[in-house]
Amino acid sequence: CTVIFTRLATKDLHKPISILFCNLAVSDLFTSFSGFWISAVFITNPDITIFGSKDMLAPYALYTTSILSTIYNLVSIGVERYLAVAKSMRTRFRVARNHSIAVVFINWVLAFFLGCLPLMGWNCLHAEESVSVLYSPFCVNYLIFIAIPNFVVAFIIPLFTYLRIIIILRRRKLRMKACGQATGTYKSAETQVARTSIFIWLLALISYAPFFAGVLFDATNHQCHIDLYPGVYIFRNCTAVLITINCLGNPLIYTLKLKTLGAKLKALKCLSIGRVRACAI
Repeated sequence: CTVIFTRLATKDLHKPISILFCNLAVSDLFTSFSGFWISAVFITNPDITIFGSKDMLAPYALYTTSILSTIYNLVSIGVERYLAVAKSMRTRFRVARNHSIAVVFINWVLAFFLGCLPLMGWNCLHAEESVSVLYSPFCVNYLIFIAIPNFVVAFIIPLFTYLRIIIILRRRKLRMKACGQATGTYKSAETQVARTSIFIWLLALISYAPFFAGVLFDATNHQCHIDLYPGVYIFRNCTAVLITINCLGNPLIYTLKLKTLGAKLKALKCLSIGRVRACAI
């Protein structure tokens, strides 16, 4: 919420990449809200989170939608950074605000469509043979359809974009060094991108790999719910905690770490204090 408020309150942060950052914060907020909804259902009626119920379709659908939106936003940010570094220096192409708004719209439409498929009928409320053990009443084939392609997208595309950015910056640094020019800016940019990409990969790997492993286990499992209780469901809850940690880590990596946003936060704080003092006087 702090990230969203700061970026909406400052006009000079309404750049294409800032729009993607703000949308990422919105996706993380939806993920946290849907996780809280599932936790509330678990507290009030734990059995339906194990054996499945129609009441779990809506919170699970919102949870899936928010996770997909977060993944698509992470990929969009990586692609935008690659275009900003690789393309804008060689061509006249620039990533404009309209492009970022269109990407945000497409990301949410795709996330809502794929996440709400169980609400449209792709569920196993009346089909016990293919029901998911971890996320009942979702179907196992639906979880595979959602998990495998998005897992590949979330890891392959950022890997390509950030590695290409580092390679391009290094080549330009070597060219400038060969011409006898200063390379401090490129060295600093290369170090920052390398560190950020490492943080992205570690956070994404720690957050989503256990969930993907749970889906694979769900697809190959032939035991009933009672035989797997409570160990597998503890593992499921741990995967939800890791996804929530990803929602907490994204603002630290992408936004709060930036000096520009930190300065704006400080400026807004000072402005609010000044208004309170003026009203007191």
